[in-house]
Amino acid sequence: MEFSAKLITHRGERRIAVFFEKDKRLIARIKEFDDARWSAGKAVWHLPDTVENRNIFKIIQHQETIPSLEGIEQISKFKQHLASKRYSENTIKTYCDALRSFFVFYRNKPISEITNEDVIIYNNDFILKNKFSASYQNQIVNSVRLYFGTILETKIEIDKIHRPKRSKLLPNVLSKEEVKVILTAHTNIKHKMMLSMIYSCGLRCGELLALKPVHIDSKRNIVMLKNSKGNKDRIVPLSPKILEMLRDYYLVFKPQNFLFEGSIAGTRYSEKSLQSVLKQALKKAFITKPVTLHWLRHSYATHLLESGTDLRYIQELLGHNSSKTTEIYTHVSTKSIQQIKSPFDDL
Repeated sequence: MEFSAKLITHRGERRIAVFFEKDKRLIARIKEFDDARWSAGKAVWHLPDTVENRNIFKIIQHQETIPSLEGIEQISKFKQHLASKRYSENTIKTYCDALRSFFVFYRNKPISEITNEDVIIYNNDFILKNKFSASYQNQIVNSVRLYFGTILETKIEIDKIHRPKRSKLLPNVLSKEEVKVILTAHTNIKHKMMLSMIYSCGLRCGELLALKPVHIDSKRNIVMLKNSKGNKDRIVPLSPKILEMLRDYYLVFKPQNFLFEGSIAGTRYSEKSLQSVLKQALKKAFITKPVTLHWLRHSYATHLLESGTDLRYIQELLGHNSSKTTEIYTHVSTKSIQQIKSPFDDL
């Protein structure tokens, strides 16, 4: 048998690890699967945990990996509730997956009997024991609070479910010189255009891939972002230099539906391919930092702040609900710090 597989949890997500001898032909076959990823830490290729993939690799759905019948029914009700409230597909999937994990842990207990103490036990015996991140724990808390607050009457007191203490991590920021090297690394105009749009407009990956030609307003020099995170629309300024690049790009590629399309005309460019575009740019630019697409958005915000843009405008441009989210960029801006003279210089 060329492949063997087993269920794993990777970064808080259920995945299927696929094992095989190192062979270019087999690697090419794995890459054909949607969302196939390589984990350097686990040294294994892994795929989404779907019914189709389980059938392909003959993985048996063990009882301990699924909730009780009551749990399955309640997750279905929860999903319908979220859909009726117009939550995004990604949010619905995240919340339902989190609730499923919680119900699997308590598959032998009636849901109406679950208490606050059970939530604490779950956090200690599952989240902490498996060394899952605080952010994954927070997803579980959000899901449990929302479910028990809207779907089912229970013994749980919603307001007493505590959240994990958030890590005070600063955003990763590149210098303008580093950004320039990355954005000019590609000769392919589409690749260069996509990375440049993310930085020049401070876009999230999904926002870039959802763009359509009609969202570019060349007369007012703005980009209209429709149904962004939180189902909000917003506008961001369009750089004149970017507009010239877009005109050249449009003449070559003539996009029909999405501004950036995949190999099949009219289809949306994939997130995996966009990540690969960045990875290739980093390699060509000889940058070894673990840069992600979101680093470009962080760098956009920080560089705006350093150039004197008011924090309130940056909040609007990034689409942040709270000014506290935007204020984190004040901690990575070097404009004021660079003016401080070290006492070492006076020794």
